[in-house]
Amino acid sequence: MIVVPAIDLRGGRVVRLRQGLVQDEQVYGTDPVEVARRWEAEGAQRLHLVDLDAAIAGQPQFEAVAAVIEAVRIPVEVGGGLRTLGDAQRYRARGADRLIFGTAAVAFPDVVEEAVRRWAEAVAVAIDARNGKVTVAGWTDVTTVAPLELAGRVKGWGVRRIQYTDVVRDGTLQGTNLAGVEELARHTGLRITAGGGVATLEDLARLARLEPLGVDEVIVGKALYEGRFTVAEAREAARCLPSA
Repeated sequence: MIVVPAIDLRGGRVVRLRQGLVQDEQVYGTDPVEVARRWEAEGAQRLHLVDLDAAIAGQPQFEAVAAVIEAVRIPVEVGGGLRTLGDAQRYRARGADRLIFGTAAVAFPDVVEEAVRRWAEAVAVAIDARNGKVTVAGWTDVTTVAPLELAGRVKGWGVRRIQYTDVVRDGTLQGTNLAGVEELARHTGLRITAGGGVATLEDLARLARLEPLGVDEVIVGKALYEGRFTVAEAREAARCLPSA
């Protein structure tokens, strides 16, 4: 299982939000490029880059995102407010390895379907859930759609990977929603990137146990920024399958 450090951009700075709330923001850096190079130097194999300004306010930070992509040699996936093919094409042209669609999967399904036709392996859908329902618009709106329902829908479009985040746990260091991740893995057959709440190496080890079901990536944010463990330690934990 690959450990993927998260870099969330807001106002050009690297931040972490608690449960997606902008009023509960903590700044961890003013130079996203420096942060990206740090995670790469520590052994990260991929970076998860989210444009919060695009997601929340509809104001993409194209140049800031591109600067991060171009500063490292490892793959960078980009999400946050990605709702048009034009923006998707722009990110691909700047070197984005993977495009992550969230709100668009609910509000603009045609965009995601066309993106899959163009870049099948480079498209993922973010399923961000709060209390069992999918959230959209930067996690500010809660829909009536269940994660499993949306996963089945996007699978039908040809999407091969979903990224599941329990919004209630994100940025809280309370541990992952292991049951939610496992349910999606067992019932969809999709490749899954898990996120939200990773706090300890044991959290990573528990997720690694689900790798045979398709859980092959995990996004880690606050725990790395707070120094709970290093990228190297996280990679080691993600390789170890705990006993039953």
